[in-house]
Amino acid sequence: MSFDAPADPSRRPATAPLNPPLPTADDAYWEAAAASFDDEPDHGLRDPAVRSAWAARLRSWLPSGPATVLDLGCGTGSLSLLAAEQGHRVMGIDRSARMIARARSKLAGRDAAFLVGDAAEPPVGERRFDVVLVRHVVWALPDPAAALRHWAGLLTPGGRLVLVEGRWGEADPIGLTAAELTALVEPLAARVRVESLAHDPALWGKEVADERYALIADLPRRHTEVVDVHLVLRRGDEVLLARRSGTGYADGLLNVPSGHAEDGEDVRAAMIREAVEETGLRLAPEDLRVALVMQHCAPPPARPRIGWFFEVAYGAGGEPWNREPDKCAELAWFPLDALPDDMVAYSRAGLEGLRAGHRFLLHWHRPGDAIAYDPSGAGRAVVLDGPGATG
Repeated sequence: MSFDAPADPSRRPATAPLNPPLPTADDAYWEAAAASFDDEPDHGLRDPAVRSAWAARLRSWLPSGPATVLDLGCGTGSLSLLAAEQGHRVMGIDRSARMIARARSKLAGRDAAFLVGDAAEPPVGERRFDVVLVRHVVWALPDPAAALRHWAGLLTPGGRLVLVEGRWGEADPIGLTAAELTALVEPLAARVRVESLAHDPALWGKEVADERYALIADLPRRHTEVVDVHLVLRRGDEVLLARRSGTGYADGLLNVPSGHAEDGEDVRAAMIREAVEETGLRLAPEDLRVALVMQHCAPPPARPRIGWFFEVAYGAGGEPWNREPDKCAELAWFPLDALPDDMVAYSRAGLEGLRAGHRFLLHWHRPGDAIAYDPSGAGRAVVLDGPGATG
């Protein structure tokens, strides 16, 4: 694992304060640590006894049948390898390119893929997983509650969080207690159980005296959908579009600035927040008008979602500018009646429906459909508030 702190928190950089308010190891630290990362018994799993102990635990935490596993903060891929050996399909995410290079080498020829990215917001696009596996990452996050909500949204209905964490050290302990992590996870889960790992020295290659545990949380199986909010900023006959970049989903394509409503957040508040985060516009509630609502599903295996398109007049909230250049390559104006072809099909269908005067749409991709708008492809928009196709 690698995130903002050493995977074994007892082995912090020598220059770090004894008990920092937040972890201090940066990207350069992890790049340098990659070469020796597997030297720790529970990192490299080179000792047969340690490897066997982790394999047994993992087998008890993961589904019995083949599953899709997202290993966040995967480090050099040691747990990913065990999961793959047990028949699961694995995707690993780590912020260190050198860690990822070692993971790819370790799992060469297996059903696994690895990406460089932020564990808190992994670049997996619309993909959903049966299990999110995380070891020694949650404690290091600046906002663990937000990350846990995001990870829960990456799971299929009834999916599982497997979180290996601890509270390390005696004089100046750092980390999360099992009780603290349980309190964060319980609002998201149907069932939570905690399994102590401190009493099993085979997992660590030594005796340990601090708190180490695994939290396994099963999510509800009831129908749930992501809620999207979309900013339709109008400047006369033009609309503002953003070109996606570095997100792992539909990169290079244009869409209206958009985002997800957070847990417990209403759609209007979400649109106001997303507008300032992405475009710098400081909108007031009275600046927003609901123009269209659409239920959408990207190509399988993506899950359905509900999109709220809010229309805003140019000038409200100030002048738009690109506040997220790591996720957006450009902001540009385009005629609403002559939209470009290189758009996300979902976003384009919403704008075309809005222009045609519709208020409610379905937009359901079929197997084999592209994420991108295809001028020669089949129109997937279905009007729910009257006759007429939107394309």
